[in-house]
Amino acid sequence: MSTVETHSRLRAFIGDWRQNIIYIGFAVIFLVFALTLNDKGFLNPNNLLNIVRQTAMIAVMAIAMTFVLSAGEIDLSVGAVAGLATVTVAMAISVAGPVGGVIAGLATGIAVGCFNGWLTTRIGIPSFLTTLAMMGIAKGVAMWLSDTAAVPILSPGYSWLFGGGSIGPIPVLLFWMLILGALGQIVLRRTGFGRRVLATGGGEQAARFSGIDTAQIKFRVLVLSSTAAAIAGMLYAGRLQSGRFQLGEGDELSVIAAAVLGGTSLFGGKGTVIGTIVGAMMIGLINNGLILMGLEFSQQLIARGGIIILAVALSQKKA
Repeated sequence: MSTVETHSRLRAFIGDWRQNIIYIGFAVIFLVFALTLNDKGFLNPNNLLNIVRQTAMIAVMAIAMTFVLSAGEIDLSVGAVAGLATVTVAMAISVAGPVGGVIAGLATGIAVGCFNGWLTTRIGIPSFLTTLAMMGIAKGVAMWLSDTAAVPILSPGYSWLFGGGSIGPIPVLLFWMLILGALGQIVLRRTGFGRRVLATGGGEQAARFSGIDTAQIKFRVLVLSSTAAAIAGMLYAGRLQSGRFQLGEGDELSVIAAAVLGGTSLFGGKGTVIGTIVGAMMIGLINNGLILMGLEFSQQLIARGGIIILAVALSQKKA
């Protein structure tokens, strides 16, 4: 075997290793916590299922964020939109029942997404600024509608289906995450829309020259992101049986981190839904393990940030 061929194979191996670092990292962190926190109940099935319950909403939003980032855009309003959706859902259920609540929640997400998309693609405001402003608007509207008070949800059927129920020991939230994850992966990898999203993020000018309506693609992914945020809000509301403007607050950072950890590029053109879900689970795993270790909240933030930075740095391919 020649030196050149050996060098090429070595580079390919290293590239594959970096590409799969999220899966390796997840396994390593799980093993470390399993060995060090076994006496504190880390491997208890209830604890592992609690990780799923706490992570599912982040994963749902991160699935859509994969499309947004892959198209070269960003959405900072997802956490606030989720909180707004919990309030609109709860208020609508009290008036029109569970079906009315679901319609109101989805309408909230679609309306916010259309507004974000219109400002970004028609007016020309960068999505970073558009969604940053929408973060404040959505939170303010939620506070105004609810008068900053929790709005109770008195529909057992809604609460069971949207986050509070279980099939045997398995929480319904796991099924939401898996079904939406499978749908997202198929759309991104197996459909023309997914290919156009990746092409738009990989090189907008080249994509436009090839006949892709890049503005329409960006509009759609922003609508998709807000709709997913609204669904996450509906799951928050069902699990906690109330609508509260605080729900989802700060989630945008975890959502973006989950997508980037999973292998989605912040600069567009590259994304994987499966990796994003694993990234979300990894964040939930880290949060749970640090809490069981008994670290103070400030120490948890430092450790969590350090682990995420390390994982992202290792996943970056060198030229």
